[in-house]
Amino acid sequence: MPDVPKAGERMFQGIPVSAGVCRGKIRVLARSQEVSIPKYTVGDSELPEQTNRLQQALLQTRRQILEVQRRVDEALGASNASIFDAHLLVLEDPVLVQEVIRTMEKDKVNVEHAFSVVSAKYVQTLDALDDDYLRERAADMRDVTARILHNLLGRAHALEAEPLLNEPSILVTHDLTPSRTAGLDKRMVLGFATDVGGRTSHTAILARSLEIPAVTGLQDASQRLKDGQYALLDGFNGLLITDPTDKTLFEYGQLARRQVAFQDRLRELRDQPAVTLDGVRVTLSANIEQAEETGQVTAHGADGVGLYRTEYLYLNRRTMPTEEEQFQAYHRVASELAPHPVIIRTLDLGGDKVTALQEDSSERNPFLGLRAIRICLQERELFRDQLRAILRASAVGNVKIMYPMISGLDELQQANGLLEEYKGELRCEGVPFDEGLEIGVMIEIPGAALTAHSLAKRVKFFSLGTNDLIQYSLAVDRMNPRIAHLYDPTHPAVLRLIKLTADAARANGIWTGVCGEMAGDPVLVPLLLGLGVDELSAAPPLVPGVKFIIRRLKLCEARELAEFALNCENGAEILARAQEFARAIAPGLFETQST
Repeated sequence: MPDVPKAGERMFQGIPVSAGVCRGKIRVLARSQEVSIPKYTVGDSELPEQTNRLQQALLQTRRQILEVQRRVDEALGASNASIFDAHLLVLEDPVLVQEVIRTMEKDKVNVEHAFSVVSAKYVQTLDALDDDYLRERAADMRDVTARILHNLLGRAHALEAEPLLNEPSILVTHDLTPSRTAGLDKRMVLGFATDVGGRTSHTAILARSLEIPAVTGLQDASQRLKDGQYALLDGFNGLLITDPTDKTLFEYGQLARRQVAFQDRLRELRDQPAVTLDGVRVTLSANIEQAEETGQVTAHGADGVGLYRTEYLYLNRRTMPTEEEQFQAYHRVASELAPHPVIIRTLDLGGDKVTALQEDSSERNPFLGLRAIRICLQERELFRDQLRAILRASAVGNVKIMYPMISGLDELQQANGLLEEYKGELRCEGVPFDEGLEIGVMIEIPGAALTAHSLAKRVKFFSLGTNDLIQYSLAVDRMNPRIAHLYDPTHPAVLRLIKLTADAARANGIWTGVCGEMAGDPVLVPLLLGLGVDELSAAPPLVPGVKFIIRRLKLCEARELAEFALNCENGAEILARAQEFARAIAPGLFETQST
């Protein structure tokens, strides 16, 4: 073991994005310096040459990304390689090129400056979104536009430069782009920690596939740490510990050995059902965002897809995906997972996201604006293309449709009316689809929970989107650091809305699922089941842990926990009781968590 400096142990808390523990010397990568963008006047006669330079840079960038994608495909498989499809879509976006050309023509400026201005607007739009997943795509946009800009400036070599490591090290930096992460050498990179980023970023996804421990969201750690410091990186709890004591090193050594053994136990459960000790079967599904993720669903032992987010098809482009393009994606998922169910959520974009796609005017409050089902009911052609594509895909698999952000009966009836209209079109065209295709709604607005009895008479299932349900119920933007502490999944009001929804569903003979983050938290799973939830859907890597705790509990005990929660006035007390219960029945699941 290397000599450990005596400066004293320090702990930096971030976001755990890739499990594992490693230790070694830190290598701090300097934050990428802002590239100096020249700005000069160009005449009309020079514009064709400037446009040609842009086209050449786009071609060069395409070749580079395809090479990165090829290497990732060989090393990590098609699912991870598909991450770079979003980068390629940016290069194929005619509106991006047109905006750059218009800027050059209007302002009489060189292509580097025009591209820098236009691409910055794209990134700022994505950065401002209220959806975690979509906001993370700003990192992809920065990655590809930076590559284009470097190619315009003749600096392609700077993009490919890798950190020179003379020994295995823990990388600490402000940020890592997906393309740079894909090129990390596992023999020399023990793990990495970044100031920014989250669990849904493509950098985080690649880290998990590479099986490199990673922590993000450390804020300013890259500025406070120095090369050569000895550290321990805890990808389970999101910790970077510098100058760890002998006691800390010993404890983590024990933890790592236990975790390896426990992961083996989880893998053994892959083909086992999620059934409680008293014989109650729980449907355990997975959330996916791309057709390429079907392999993860089966690999982690899920029963199907409880939430297929379709927004990915609309990202990083200015033209809407065609019906045929959507059909191909839905068809692939449905056929590969048949006969398991695939619940496809219709487009769930917000008002500010539509601005990025359609150049509509921005909204003062996109949280309460034109988003999700409201957009679809207003933009009928958009909705028509998606519903027809889903219906066509239902002919080859167990497909279900789920409408997001339903606030009441009127919206549901409008959506169902349009669905019936498009079914009629397909019948006339002789196109097959599943006549028995089931319809469900997401319960993520308090108004929907309070009218659940009316909604339940007209659908086959509910799926609780707990992320938005909590935010709307408590008026809390969890991404706002000044009030994020108020975001409380165990708030009594939230739990009563869940109970109200589940009771309404059961009274009308339909089932209730949860597809928000609560469904992937083993501490909250017993509480959800006790409240009457029948199905849980979480990110594929979280499925094994959820299955483990389901198989260790009795539903009668979960109902007792829920009864306590419904009679308790304090969210913190409810959480404490839920933690105590979960740790008592599944201690191995929590041994990687900090004490």
